Amino acid sequence: MSTPVTYPRAANTPVSHLPFSPAVRVGDVVYVSGQASVDATGKIVSDTFEGEFRRSIENMRLVLQAAGCDLQDVVQTRNYVREAADVPRYNELYREYFSAPFPARTTITNCLPPTLKYEVECVAVAKT
Repeated sequence: MSTPVTYPRAANTPVSHLPFSPAVRVGDVVYVSGQASVDATGKIVSDTFEGEFRRSIENMRLVLQAAGCDLQDVVQTRNYVREAADVPRYNELYREYFSAPFPARTTITNCLPPTLKYEVECVAVAKT
C-alpha cells in the first residue's frame, strides 16, 4: 500500500502566483512552503518586522489548518530574517507562537529581497 499524497488547500489559504503548492501532505507528514506577509490574493503586505512576522505565522497557520494541523503539530521550522538586527525581536515573537519543547529550527539572515522582512516554512505531523 502506498502512502497517500495530497495537496490540501482551503478557500482562506493565501494564494501565490509562483509555481508551488502551499502544502503537501504525505500520510501524516505535512510540508508547508514558505509563507510571507501576503494578503489573501498573494499581494505582499509591507509592515514592521513584527507585523510581517505575525502575518507570516498566521498565513502558515491557515495552510496548516487546511491540512488538518495547527502550530502545535509543527516539528521543524525554517525561518528567513532579512536583517540580522531583527533576530532578538524574532526570538521574542517566536516564543509567543511556539513553546518548549520547541520545534527543530533553522534561521537564516540577510537572505530576503527588500520587499520582505520575514518568511517561514515548516514540517508538521498531523494527529491521527
